Amino acid sequence: MRYAVVIEKGETSYGAYVPDLPVCVAVGETLEEVKQLITEAIEFHIEGMLVDGLPIPQPTSMTHEVEVLMS
Repeated sequence: MRYAVVIEKGETSYGAYVPDLPVCVAVGETLEEVKQLITEAIEFHIEGMLVDGLPIPQPTSMTHEVEVLMS
């Protein structure tokens, strides 16, 4: 499965979350670190849901980038 991940740059770190997996988040000092940490967080989150016998949400969120030209 492929889940959409939103990464936001803060003043001193990066944060990431997964819209289809509430409370699945990660914070890292660099972009590469937060990408690795959110991957691990998704795997851990899904493993926990499986252990608890919970259904795994299907990925439904999508991303789309829009370029805006400023004059």
